[in-house]
Amino acid sequence: QVQLVESGGGSVQSGESLRLSCVTSGVTLSTHVVGWFRQAPGKEREEVAQIVGGSGVTYYSDSAKGRFTIIQDNAESTVYLQMNNLKPEDTSMYYCAAAPKNPALCTGDYWAWGRKYCYWGQGTQVTVSS
Repeated sequence: QVQLVESGGGSVQSGESLRLSCVTSGVTLSTHVVGWFRQAPGKEREEVAQIVGGSGVTYYSDSAKGRFTIIQDNAESTVYLQMNNLKPEDTSMYYCAAAPKNPALCTGDYWAWGRKYCYWGQGTQVTVSS
């Protein structure tokens, strides 16, 4: 059974940092891509960072570049999102998700950045005040 559990969200001031954690089980990280997404009320879900298992190649949205870093710890089966210099517009629910490198293995239908995501966590809230 696949599980993704996020933690680390909270309320911070503008300019501060947070590190989100996504603990995975039932997923072989080397054969999957893990993404961090966020969705604010009334807005579409957007992917902010992605890491390809095995190669460690990372991708970031324009809003995340230079401030967010996605890190994968294979020993802990955990993917982190280090967020620095947070801004009020970063306020959102943050989710991690996993996509098998072979999309044929995924029964879901959500595509983002060329990956078909089929496993999702429950989310962790980040609130940034000015």
